[in-house]
Amino acid sequence: MWYGASSIAARFLNYLLTPYLTDPSVLKGSAYGEMSLVYAVLPFLNVIFTYGLETAYFRFSKTREDEKQVFNTSMVSLICSTVLLTAILLLFRNQLATLIGIQDHPEYFTWSAFIIAFDSLSALAFAKLRYEGRPRKFATVRILGILINIGLTVFFLSVCPRIQKSDPTGFIGTWYRRDLGVGYVIIANLVQSGLTILLLSREFFSFRWRFNKKLWKQIILYSSPLILAGFAGMINETFDRIMLNWWTNAGSDAAAKIQVGTYSACYKLSILITLSIQAFKMAAEPFFFSASTGQQPQRIYARVMKFFVITICFMFLAVVLFLDIWKYFIRNEVFWQGLGVVPILLLANMFLGIYYNLSIWYKLSNKTMAGAWITMVGAVITLIINYLFIPSFGYLACAWATFFCYGSMMVLSFVWGQKNYRIPYAWRKLVAYMVISVLLYGLHALVRRFGLGHWVDRVTGLILFSLFGLLIINVERKEFQRMPYIGRFFPVKAS
Repeated sequence: MWYGASSIAARFLNYLLTPYLTDPSVLKGSAYGEMSLVYAVLPFLNVIFTYGLETAYFRFSKTREDEKQVFNTSMVSLICSTVLLTAILLLFRNQLATLIGIQDHPEYFTWSAFIIAFDSLSALAFAKLRYEGRPRKFATVRILGILINIGLTVFFLSVCPRIQKSDPTGFIGTWYRRDLGVGYVIIANLVQSGLTILLLSREFFSFRWRFNKKLWKQIILYSSPLILAGFAGMINETFDRIMLNWWTNAGSDAAAKIQVGTYSACYKLSILITLSIQAFKMAAEPFFFSASTGQQPQRIYARVMKFFVITICFMFLAVVLFLDIWKYFIRNEVFWQGLGVVPILLLANMFLGIYYNLSIWYKLSNKTMAGAWITMVGAVITLIINYLFIPSFGYLACAWATFFCYGSMMVLSFVWGQKNYRIPYAWRKLVAYMVISVLLYGLHALVRRFGLGHWVDRVTGLILFSLFGLLIINVERKEFQRMPYIGRFFPVKAS
């Protein structure tokens, strides 16, 4: 709960910037698209900079003595590689800025290089907190960093212009540049990343310059497929923004940036599911590894999957049934034209969350190359669909590419995993829950077509949401009765 709640809180606070940054008085539509391109490339760099060391750290730290050796070796490797990779990014910043479509602002890439460097160096420190079971500090650092980021962003984009207007010859009035716009969002992020390293300095500097070459080779052999999987995963998750900027027939560079901004803003409306997946990943990975040494871990994994699917089905309905309310999360009405992609992206992210659950089979059986192959299949699907259909359908092609990509990864991982590490998933029931969720959304969309008014739509949505809740309660009553604290609310029925 600590890891999950803190991750949700941190990401949610970050998401709160979306209404602010999509406000046309703060950033223009094309500027928001430009910012989306910058933040589309950062996850790629993160995969390269960290090269699977977090997962390897949990995998090889079986005892306290192992943990010290693994942490020392991993940290020495991470520091050396981060310095080298950061130098390469700075050397080729102009070419890379042109590649992703921000050629007018290569300084954005310079600042981004330092952001990813700081974030990479803090990755193992955060992993150490998770390994040692210190969620309170983990939560405090994460949330404090986001609050600093938000505070500085608002200061740069709203407070500074007012100060400059009232006192143009003062300190702020002299150095503040109104034309920098998105640059101040990146600077705020850079400050957050730097302060995070300072807050984690005790964990970061707890390593010793001791490098075990034999252990390092084992770590790299284990994590190398995870690099491929992570890189391909980023193609599936964020590269579609860059492809949209390359291949859309928008007519001008500014119009292309608006397309990117529209897609990115609407993607944010999958907030509930993406937050849950992020929180789940933080808490589940160390939990799954520790549970593997207990009795009947497969049954535990199956139950986790079931409740995960139930949760994300509720979240899917919470968004699509009340989309006319959620759309106000996006302040720029120009971006509302893309709301049709939201249900598609929500389903795609449901598939992704299920895939993360399923991926435990190849991590436990040391077949991490399987994860790389699965993700690369998804990446190929993403590239092909986007290349063929973006020129004709724009961001709608990106949404369907994401849907088919994650759907194929989910199915492939399930089929392959059941042959190598069988887990008794109640897959028929889980598929039924997802189908019912989609049917309820379809029924609501049908009611909305009659144009009976917003309140009728919202009441209908509430009724359908409640019906799904009643269905889950009745079908899963025995499961709820077994759960501590919750079980008291589900008394055993008399025969």
